[in-house]
Amino acid sequence: MTLITMSAKELDRFQIIKKLIDRHLNGPTAARLLGLTTRQIRRLKAKVSRYGAKGLIHGNRGKASHNQINEQEKSKIIKLLRERYFDFKPTFASEKLRENHHLAHDPKTIRQIMITEGLWKPRLKKRPSVHRAWRQRKPCYGEMIQFDGSYEHWLENRGGTGESCLLAGIDDATGKLVSAKFAEHEGVFPVFDFWRDYLVKYGRPRSIYLDKFSTYNVNHQLAKENSDTLTQFERACQETGIELIKANSPQAKGRVERLFATLQDRLIKELRLANISSLPAANEFLAKTFIPQFNSRFAVEPANQANLHRKLTVTAVNRLSSIFSRQIERTILNDFTFSLRKQWYQLAKEQPVTVCKNDAVVIEEHLDRTIQIRLRGKYLNYELLPKRPERQIDKHIWVLPAIGHIPAANHPWRLAGRAQILAKLNQPSRTFLFPAK
Repeated sequence: MTLITMSAKELDRFQIIKKLIDRHLNGPTAARLLGLTTRQIRRLKAKVSRYGAKGLIHGNRGKASHNQINEQEKSKIIKLLRERYFDFKPTFASEKLRENHHLAHDPKTIRQIMITEGLWKPRLKKRPSVHRAWRQRKPCYGEMIQFDGSYEHWLENRGGTGESCLLAGIDDATGKLVSAKFAEHEGVFPVFDFWRDYLVKYGRPRSIYLDKFSTYNVNHQLAKENSDTLTQFERACQETGIELIKANSPQAKGRVERLFATLQDRLIKELRLANISSLPAANEFLAKTFIPQFNSRFAVEPANQANLHRKLTVTAVNRLSSIFSRQIERTILNDFTFSLRKQWYQLAKEQPVTVCKNDAVVIEEHLDRTIQIRLRGKYLNYELLPKRPERQIDKHIWVLPAIGHIPAANHPWRLAGRAQILAKLNQPSRTFLFPAK
């Protein structure tokens, strides 16, 4: 049995091409999903039919490029860039390397070297402005799920519930209410709980369409300037391979907005008729009664019958508890302790991986509120401290006094010291600064 290593992009292509071969998709739909032309799709289909998944792997993988720079010349370029052209832009640096050192290379090559060495940070490309127009439904089920939360008095204050949040996801192709769940708020943990259950039940959708609420988007102006800053939900979707599409206006995700308008009319009345007064009972009513009835009435047939949800493997399901957890990075102190929300934790002596002082560990706060500490893919052993260990030295003592004979006030040693002080102050000796006893 041959082991084939594929990237996430190649694996996604294989899934689509496989559906094309099995006649679940046609050529134009597969080309649109992969961002390729129909000619490329035909070529990939022929390769997969002949060689299987191996046909999608580039033939030059693992081979050295024929026109790459030799290591000696590359080392010379890096040395010159660091010593003389560290603040030059790539084009200007390439010109100076050609003029002063006879190292003629394309500016793009020099740019890539500077990026690798950390001497140049690539700029984000501005997306061209797109004319807004009415968007048609996605053709395949599971291609895009519109997701949002709506605050309302869903139970009309029965049971003292007050205002609660309904999290719901609707399929763009079919208008099917795929999943819905009541929660106290639209925070990180309720959203994590929603999507963890969704992925276990239905699999991974290709994309999620949502708004720029703080749970899903970094809204602080200073944090926006750093493209690497992600919310907890963005990080989780990145790890699961789900594309996030963020709407700039409520009208852009009109399907889920209209869904909540319908639910605020119908669902509130249905819950009242069922005499439901608690959120757990409301969630059970949603799953067993309301959602099947709603979909049988309002869902439509998609343009294409293919289901683009990708079922999770057993390994992926086991990783969901880690992925959908609030993750915070901490540094191990010299006494192998760290703090989290005013609580102190002590690492045990026996660990599955070597732990050094000042190591950066990832603290995972799971949905069941348990804490796990991860370092290089291993979970560390720890215990919760009632308080941080106190230092043994008394903080109030700043000097250690000597214990012995104390000279009298008229001792010659004191008189000599008194005379020196009087001389400095230029005052007569009969002053009563130091009265005799």
